[in-house]
Amino acid sequence: MTDKLPYAEVIGDPIEHSKSPLIHNFWLDCLGIEAEYKKTHVTPEGLPAYFLARRADPDWLGCNVTIPHKIAVMDYTDDPGGVRTRIGAMNTIASETGGPLIGTNTDAGGFLQPLLRDRWKGQSAVLVGAGGAARAILFALISLGVPDITIMARDAGKGQALLDRAGVKGRVIGMTDALPAADLLVNSSSLGMMGQPVLDIDLTPLADEATVYDVVYAPLETGLLNAARKRGLRTLDGLEMLIGQAALAFDIFFDAEAPRDRDEELRALLLGA
Repeated sequence: MTDKLPYAEVIGDPIEHSKSPLIHNFWLDCLGIEAEYKKTHVTPEGLPAYFLARRADPDWLGCNVTIPHKIAVMDYTDDPGGVRTRIGAMNTIASETGGPLIGTNTDAGGFLQPLLRDRWKGQSAVLVGAGGAARAILFALISLGVPDITIMARDAGKGQALLDRAGVKGRVIGMTDALPAADLLVNSSSLGMMGQPVLDIDLTPLADEATVYDVVYAPLETGLLNAARKRGLRTLDGLEMLIGQAALAFDIFFDAEAPRDRDEELRALLLGA
């Protein structure tokens, strides 16, 4: 027998900045569920040992996955939902007692929630970055039926591979190229994150009614969002996607629906952290 609480966690490298424990533990407290959510630093070379140890822990419910592991973790999981083919990255892994690790992706759904809430109806989007988060966001944009997609990437080959994998034409531009007159700009990269270089883009070419969506949440007020507000553009910050994807993962880990009626209180907690 064990006297430990059942737990889930988020893994990444780095991981200190993660606000996921605050979100999940807030919801656990709201619902009176006796469990906990942690954060654990796992390096790329430490992934095999991490999964070996966790699979032997009966209290482990699973993990969320952040930079840089969203592609590498697919080597350790079963994939009944076809996430490898449809998205090509995983951010949520559930532990089946005595069974396999099940990988899925809640990033796409979390990303879409505020756009669906706001009834966004744009026809063109620019996606900055070509990593694991970009794969999920591109999948989400395609599911919305966005016909005109541009990838802005440091490595043109990675950007083109992202489009090819998704089976869409699109365009690839460099980080210093001028933006097209798009309706949506999404930063899926780590640029602008605490400790990372800033994302310096001239927003002038964007459509006047464009939305700028930065998935970075540490800091929450990024240089990109500040520039977008100065231009009078609509903005969506990193907490939108973070809370949205966390709610989907919370249901998977703890078999309970996140109390989204407490979002205002949760945002205040996160902003004060």
